[in-house]
Amino acid sequence: QVQLVESGGGLVQAGGSLRLSCTASGRTFSSYPMGWFRQAPGKERAFVAVISWSISSTYYADSVKGRFTISRDNAKNTVYLQMNNLKPEDTAVYYCAASERPISFGISYFQFGEMYGYWGQGTQVTVSS
Repeated sequence: QVQLVESGGGLVQAGGSLRLSCTASGRTFSSYPMGWFRQAPGKERAFVAVISWSISSTYYADSVKGRFTISRDNAKNTVYLQMNNLKPEDTAVYYCAASERPISFGISYFQFGEMYGYWGQGTQVTVSS
């Protein structure tokens, strides 16, 4: 059974930083893209970032570009999201997701949730002003 478990969320002041982790178990996703999404209260789920298996390709939502960095450690089956200069509008539940689709689709396609077959349970990030 595949499981994605996020950790690292919490409460932080605006301008602060957090690093989220997502560890996969049950199978390895080292050959597939993994991404982060978020859902704020009353809003739809939104794409944050995705990284290819080879780490050579990343893609970010415009709202986080330059502030967030996605990375992965394939040996640990773990993907990270380093979040710097956090803003109150970054407050949301953050979900990691794993895809079994090849990157040949084009990494920008992985901004769509339908590209992913596995999701974590989410971790809350709250940014106070």
